[in-house]
Amino acid sequence: MRKKRKNIIYEDIKIVDTASKGKSVGKTADGKIIFIEKGVPGDIVNVNVFKKRKGFLEGRIEKLISPSPNRINPKCNYFGLCGGCKWQNMDYASQLIFKQKEVFENIKKIGKIDLINPEPILGSSEQYFYRNKMEFSFSNKRWLTIEEINDKENDLNKNGLGFHKPGMWDKIIDIEKCYLQKEPSNEIRNSVRNYSFKNNLSFYDYYNKTGLLRTLMIRTSSNGGLMVLIQFFENDLKKITALLDYLALEFPSISSLNYCINSKDNDTIYDQEIICFSGENHITESMEDLKFKITPKSFYQTNSKQAYELYKITLDFADLNGSEVVYDLYTGTGTIAQFISKKCNKVIGIESVPEAIEAAKYNAKVNNIKNTEFISGDMKMVFNDDFIDKYGKADVVITDPPRDGMHKKVIEQIIKLSPKKIVYVSCNSATQARDLFLLKDNYRITRSRAIDMFPQTHHIENVVLLEKV
Repeated sequence: MRKKRKNIIYEDIKIVDTASKGKSVGKTADGKIIFIEKGVPGDIVNVNVFKKRKGFLEGRIEKLISPSPNRINPKCNYFGLCGGCKWQNMDYASQLIFKQKEVFENIKKIGKIDLINPEPILGSSEQYFYRNKMEFSFSNKRWLTIEEINDKENDLNKNGLGFHKPGMWDKIIDIEKCYLQKEPSNEIRNSVRNYSFKNNLSFYDYYNKTGLLRTLMIRTSSNGGLMVLIQFFENDLKKITALLDYLALEFPSISSLNYCINSKDNDTIYDQEIICFSGENHITESMEDLKFKITPKSFYQTNSKQAYELYKITLDFADLNGSEVVYDLYTGTGTIAQFISKKCNKVIGIESVPEAIEAAKYNAKVNNIKNTEFISGDMKMVFNDDFIDKYGKADVVITDPPRDGMHKKVIEQIIKLSPKKIVYVSCNSATQARDLFLLKDNYRITRSRAIDMFPQTHHIENVVLLEKV
């Protein structure tokens, strides 16, 4: 090894695996583990180590000596900057292999369970432009390139609309083209930015808490719905109305144009009043014969095509015969509950977000589904003995918790309930594995299948069927 500045260069490091958060793993000659940014298993690289931790190092590629056969050129100009699509430099077949491997290893190492005959991972037919929802942020301190920083001649426009730079909460990478959402997503974003430049609209200042423009959300549906929500920090109705009028005229395909005034410290909208400026206050998503109302606050799987595949796997694992009572924990807007309702006697969904429960009830009414009930409340508080006494003992539990997994009290209540089957849908196989470990004395895994909802990223969804021992 040789020194360069204060960092250390390790030469001829072979990248042997992927790691969490989209990183890769290499080993030094003396056995040290290095977590490396933008590496692909099979690469041989020189690594610039910028952090030393107890037990491992962190670094970035200084020089690519020999590229992996699985390495490809990323499509996006912002690869490695915006923090998304961290596997865009790896061919898709390899992405699926490493995603499947992550699920196996988490369940084995964290869950202390050996998966027997897991089913093959289900890849996505669309590897780009698959998202139905994107959120962009405005900032008056965009991320500048080295060339821009060194340019002393020109007066730079430092406003930007795009994604946060990882580790820099106040810096926004100004995006021209993103490969995650189909058009007119890029056209709308660029048009809003250009209008704002031309009309001297102020972009949000994260330090001083000033500025008109805060965030832009674009949602689409598979049947042509197009929603736009602009979040403003300052309440300047003249400028707001002018911008929204411009958008409505420029993009007549927008079927739901909304805005809100949010002057609090964070930009979450769940406690905000959403004002529909033109069109309807929602768009509609379809799945088989079901229709789902999607509002600006609604949760819906962001990959519509893969959501359908996920729900089919869930229904297949549940293997319902029509007589069962099913609990759908963390039901969201009740999409899974309604999808399986025709195959069982009754579904009871629980969700902590009141607006999501209202949407679930509305959707059930629209879909003429009469065997579902939806309850709002904190899962660990609501899902108790009184709840079971009221709604009856469940034969099957379907659970689709957030990334943090299930609360220990919820797991204890499931064990106490003792359903015949549990279908556990997870967007984080590590927390899923932790929960499976707590269930393993009472349940055994009989089926497991991963499904890729987010190509070009390290994220993976996994569905497990547990049956009573």
